This record gives sequence, C-alpha cells and structure tokens, in this order.
Amino acid sequence: MTTHVLILCTHNSARSVLAEGMLNHWAQRLGLDVRAHSAGSAPSGRINPFALEALQNAGVDTTGVRSKSWDEFTSPASVPLSLVITVCDSAAAETCPVFFGGAADGGAPPAKVHWGYPDPSNAEGGDEGKRRAFELTRQALGYRMLQLLQLPLGTLNRAQLQQAAAEIAAR
Repeated sequence: MTTHVLILCTHNSARSVLAEGMLNHWAQRLGLDVRAHSAGSAPSGRINPFALEALQNAGVDTTGVRSKSWDEFTSPASVPLSLVITVCDSAAAETCPVFFGGAADGGAPPAKVHWGYPDPSNAEGGDEGKRRAFELTRQALGYRMLQLLQLPLGTLNRAQLQQAAAEIAAR
C-alpha cells in the first residue's frame, strides 16, 4: 500500500514544491512505495522558477508539478494521507496552515509534523542569491526526506510515525 505524504506551505510555490520533488525523487530511486504531494492553504497558482531550476539541476523530474490548493486532499475521494508536513517558517512569523483533512487508515487523521524553513524567495543578493538559497533549501529538505525514507513507513502506526517525524525535525 502506498504511503502518501502531503507537504504544506501557504502558497505552494517554493519550499513545499522542493520537498515534494525531493521525496518523490528519492522514493523512486530507492524503489519505495511512497508518494509525496504538495499543496497550499492560499496557493499562488504558479511555481517559483528558482524552485523548478533547483529541482531540475538536481536531476528531479518536474513534469506535472503545479501549485494547488489543499482542498484537493480533503474530500473522501482523495488519497489517504499518512503524514502531513508543514514547511513554513514560524520563526519568521509566517502563518503556517493548519490542515484538518486527509484521513487515512479507516478514518484516522494523518500524523502531522512541522519542519520549518526560511522562504528562499526572500533571499537577498539578486538572482544569484535566490539561486543559492533555493539550492540550499533543496539540499536541506532532500536530506530530511532521505531520513524519512529510512523509516519503515508501511509498518508504523500514526503515533509512531508522528514521533519519528518529530525526531527528524529535532535533528
């Protein structure tokens, strides 16, 4: 059974897209039945071009990547989510979305964790500064996604997954 992970940020244009791309990339390379999705509470409707560039430079397929609303994951017909990760930067007083949908495992809500990252869209230094910030954010998110994929995701219950994802956040 596929493990579905939803990565949320407000606009679904940068960090959540980087995380989705990296998790899907690593899961495919490792032959794991894990699928990442990203969404936003107030999606911008476009992907930041620096996010696409960072993913493509890392060899990540960006076909079909789009900015979308979390509403796509709240209906009974949507994929059952095992884990929801927010990646907004609460340290910068960003409003992190609070997601109430995505029930999995016969109606149980998904495990939830916050992995905050500064918005690389706000990096200083012009285009080169933004490219550097997006690449560093992609690398950091990619590393956490590899840690997540080291877990026996198909065998963890909600509480175990919640604890394991929180431990990754604390590293």
